[in-house]
Amino acid sequence: MPDTAVPSIGPHVQQLRKRRGMTLDALAAASGVSRSMLSQIERGGTNPTLATVWGLARALKIDISDLIGVAPSDSRVKVEITAAGFVPEIRTEDGRCVLRILSPAHRAGSVEWYELRVDGGGALRSQAHANGAREHLTVLEGKLLVEVGGERYDLSAGATARYPADVPHAIVNDGRGAARALLVVTA
Repeated sequence: MPDTAVPSIGPHVQQLRKRRGMTLDALAAASGVSRSMLSQIERGGTNPTLATVWGLARALKIDISDLIGVAPSDSRVKVEITAAGFVPEIRTEDGRCVLRILSPAHRAGSVEWYELRVDGGGALRSQAHANGAREHLTVLEGKLLVEVGGERYDLSAGATARYPADVPHAIVNDGRGAARALLVVTA
């Protein structure tokens, strides 16, 4: 069921006005809305008309949707692109295992995803991660083994293993050719 409550924009208007270092008089002059009406709006004493909201949004130099907390229907998609040469990598000491960090830095510790390449004879051995952590490994090319809880699990291309990562574990390529996989770590 849709939320039909009228958004209370008063505190938001006041916060934006103060952030911009504007007085009530300055916002009134810029928006064409009287000082007394602005004061009532900021206190939540009245609901502004659409024309008033429009004037406030223009004076504050924001989209009307930002003022009332609704996504605009023509919202612009924000795309962040990282060139291949700038994707960070982690390599094991022997160089046989490379993790390309695909997740954004702000996701560290909650959800992380990697492109994993393990050369023949290579292994990614990990100590226990945080309590409750899990790994989701999907093999894209080649074959890999997952070692967890004293057991070994064979994975061929296309297979996915989901397992606890809050215990020591390993991803091993005991073959000759390289293997590639996607690895997602959740906390």
